[in-house]
This record gives sequence, structure tokens and C-alpha cells, in this order.
Amino acid sequence: MVNDTIADMLTRIRNANLVHHQIVQVQSTKMTKRISKVLKEQGFIENFEEIQKEAKSYLLLSLKYKGKKRQPVINALKRISKPGLRVYSNKKELPRVLGGLGIAIISTSSGVMTDEEARRNGLGGEVLCYIW
Repeated sequence: MVNDTIADMLTRIRNANLVHHQIVQVQSTKMTKRISKVLKEQGFIENFEEIQKEAKSYLLLSLKYKGKKRQPVINALKRISKPGLRVYSNKKELPRVLGGLGIAIISTSSGVMTDEEARRNGLGGEVLCYIW
């Protein structure tokens, strides 16, 4: 049993990118669905769909690659807020990842969104991860 489904999701994506897999299967929770939606909106993954298998449900993420050498679109994923040490940020101190080239995924009171959307809406929240 996995306690930190977000870290598990990021690790599975990172490992699948290293070996150039087309799809990756992650455990389906409300939070992983919301993170997958943000990744799709930002162009880091092609698509995602939910699959029911016996009593469990999974998300299948289609990873995105570019060029003839199939370089992954996602260069790195970093988990920031962990179950043992939560990291929060107010609207004035929202992080910028690589000077705006990457995104920070923030869990706010209005849902899961990127740092740019949170800044635009004047919201702070829990900093889940960085992706670039």
C-alpha cells in the first residue's frame, strides 16, 4: 500500500520517461486526477484516462516526446510538500520554477492549479511539486 500517491505518481512518470515508455499506469485518486488534468492543460502529457480493474481504478497517462530522438517533454519532476513536512505558500511568495519555464502545482482552496493561475487569482496554498 502506498501512503504518498503523489510521490508514487511522479516517480512512475520519471521512470517511464527514462526508458521512453508511451504510457504509464498510476493509482487513481482525486488528487492524481487533478494533477493529470493540470499536466495535460500545460502540455506535459498527451492524454489520460481512468480504467476500472476489479475493485481498483487506475489512470493511464500518455507521455509526450519531441524530435527524432524522442526526447521527453518532462525533464524533471520534484516533490516539494511531503506528508511529513507540508510546504505552504501565500499569494505573495508563490515559487517561480526556472524563471517561469517550469510550473509549480499548487493545491488551493479553489482546486489544484499552476503557480501562474494561483498568482492570477490571488490565491496561495500547498506547493505539491515542481515540473520542468
